[in-house]
Amino acid sequence: MPGIYHGGVPCLSGAMTRTVDMPLWALVVLVGFAAVTFASHFLFPSVRWFFRRRLERAVAKLNERLERPIEPFKLARRHDMIQRLIYDPEVSRAIVAHARAEGIPENVAFERARRYAREIVPSFSATLYFGFAIRVAKFLSQSLYRVRLGHFDEAALRRIDPEATVVFVMNHRSNMDYVLVTWLAAERSALSYAVGEWARVWPLSRMIRATGAYFIRRRSRGELYRRVLARYVGMATDGGVTQAMFPEGGLSLTGALQPPKLGLLKYLVEEREPDGRDVVFVPVAINYDRVFEDRLLVAAGQAGGRRFPARLSVILRFIMGQVWLRLRGRYHRHGYAAVSFGAPLSLREFQRSEPVSEVRGLARALMVRIGAVVPVLPVPLVARALTEAGGALDRAALEESVATMVAALPHAHTHLPRDDLGYAARFGLRVLRKRGMVEESGAQVRSVAGQEAMVAYYANSIAHFFADAAKKR
Repeated sequence: MPGIYHGGVPCLSGAMTRTVDMPLWALVVLVGFAAVTFASHFLFPSVRWFFRRRLERAVAKLNERLERPIEPFKLARRHDMIQRLIYDPEVSRAIVAHARAEGIPENVAFERARRYAREIVPSFSATLYFGFAIRVAKFLSQSLYRVRLGHFDEAALRRIDPEATVVFVMNHRSNMDYVLVTWLAAERSALSYAVGEWARVWPLSRMIRATGAYFIRRRSRGELYRRVLARYVGMATDGGVTQAMFPEGGLSLTGALQPPKLGLLKYLVEEREPDGRDVVFVPVAINYDRVFEDRLLVAAGQAGGRRFPARLSVILRFIMGQVWLRLRGRYHRHGYAAVSFGAPLSLREFQRSEPVSEVRGLARALMVRIGAVVPVLPVPLVARALTEAGGALDRAALEESVATMVAALPHAHTHLPRDDLGYAARFGLRVLRKRGMVEESGAQVRSVAGQEAMVAYYANSIAHFFADAAKKR
């Protein structure tokens, strides 16, 4: 028998000092569990407190230079935000209704709501956003394009109520939109975007969530999911989080401004507290001499869908090609990219002026303001001149057509290289020719056969200016 007996009482001293054989992997697991338990009880709370205190001091210093400080809502712990969201009374009612409709226990419906909340709620890191993301956005933007800041009414933006929630509403031309506007708005505040399911790929998803973006399922038809998303948007709006959204819902397949969709805008307007903060919408318009996804978008539009057959191999081949050109000293940027800011629109004032403050009317008003400040660049000008001429005209007529269009537009809209009309026409023509969309034969310029839709794609980005002018005539 193991152990030693004294006076009929078993003594375990011998058993306690016996050698126990166990596999090395089991020992490693045991020590690991012990270390985690010790750290979680004694080290992690104090370490977290130490770093959180340092973070709070850093954010306070950062807020001193930001025009719109980062609100406490955005800095709340992700776990706390998830708990607050899933225990919201509206979400609780939606959980009960979902359980009844699906014939499942309420605890199962609750776990489903929790999963949706974990999927949606971001984990904002001011260090990552301002220390890394802004620098990368600036580097990428200036490496790929000649970036220009268009119409910008500094005084109007400064007059926005400091207590209001600011929402930048933008046209959606490219996934570069996120990068450009994030950098150009960096001195004002940190932006919170709604990002589609395309970005839910590890490790990209973790980085995007850390920049304050939240993921949405564009094809979800479940009432429970919509209620969780709606309440998050409402909470963020009431919390004063500066947001950025695309009323068009997705990338333009034709290059033209698209009719607005009401999903997120409806949540933003209807889920906020009626007597809470005002919401001020700042229209933002973006345009490019080259949209990297242009061929995919045009092909999807012609196919009658929104499926973009982009393969990772194609993307990597393009990136490696650009790097190779840079290494050989033959790299050239892809034309101009410009961003303009329109006149802010207060939701409170809009609702006072409208007899029926419906979201559809607000969406239309915002798209009009976005369209009014779309930058006019060389490639869209040349593309429109060719499209209007039926696809062919001589060089002199091309430059004359460009000059006529520019004369019909407010000066603030046009972003001509060197402020030279002739050079702008030649620059736009060179970009289109380099991409195989147009060709020259002597003094004649014409669209390449089969590329007419691509030329029209760029022409459409400024077509609304001339449609408005035709209506006025």
